[in-house]
Amino acid sequence: MYKTVKAIDKITDGMIVVVCILLMLFGGYAMYDNQYVYASANNRSMLLYKPNGEPTEAWDPGELVDDVIGWLTIDDTTIDYPVVQGEDNQEYLNKDPYGNFSLSGSIFLDTRCAGDFSDPYSLLYGHHMAKQLMFGSLDQYLDEAFFRSHRTGTLTTENVVYRVTVFAVLPTDATDGIVFMDEEDFAERLDEHIRQNALYFDEPRSEQILCMSTCTDGGSLGRLAVFAALEPRTENAASLPEVSKSTE
Repeated sequence: MYKTVKAIDKITDGMIVVVCILLMLFGGYAMYDNQYVYASANNRSMLLYKPNGEPTEAWDPGELVDDVIGWLTIDDTTIDYPVVQGEDNQEYLNKDPYGNFSLSGSIFLDTRCAGDFSDPYSLLYGHHMAKQLMFGSLDQYLDEAFFRSHRTGTLTTENVVYRVTVFAVLPTDATDGIVFMDEEDFAERLDEHIRQNALYFDEPRSEQILCMSTCTDGGSLGRLAVFAALEPRTENAASLPEVSKSTE
């Protein structure tokens, strides 16, 4: 009986050791995986292919995929990425602008939108990544002071360089059929919907609207939509009215 108990104890001790080793290996893999995902999202090598401020008609995107349709920069934020448009809205969820598998994905335009951003409403998606990468920095717009002081950017496309001016921040969810273009009359209701539900709002400078959207929690339907007006850049930019920074 004693030998049996002793043998069981040894087996139990061995199982505990194995479980501990497995937990250590799992923890090590989780840390590696987390760092790998972060490194993928923070791959700034693509900045080598950033357009020089002119339309991209003759632009050489280098090793980036042919699906690159533009480049989005929001001044003084980490948003400085190529924009792609796939065959469907799943293609670039887990594929980077080089065409490689990546959990951080790409910034991509909804396939229902015109690839040259000529539609009145263009909807962009990006993952909510840690350290304000991809569209993770959109969280900062929940702070009114940040919203008031980080309003400008640039969207470079094949034929036009747009001036980007952020004008509204709207916390919502994935079932919002107006923001996410799922309701037939979304275009007619969009302006009123933004005005009534925005956390912060300033009168847009253009009727051509860009929406930058991201999830707020990986396990929920929560979404954050940041809206910006698009204006074709002019040489006489100084003549354009200043963006209001009033907190009224």
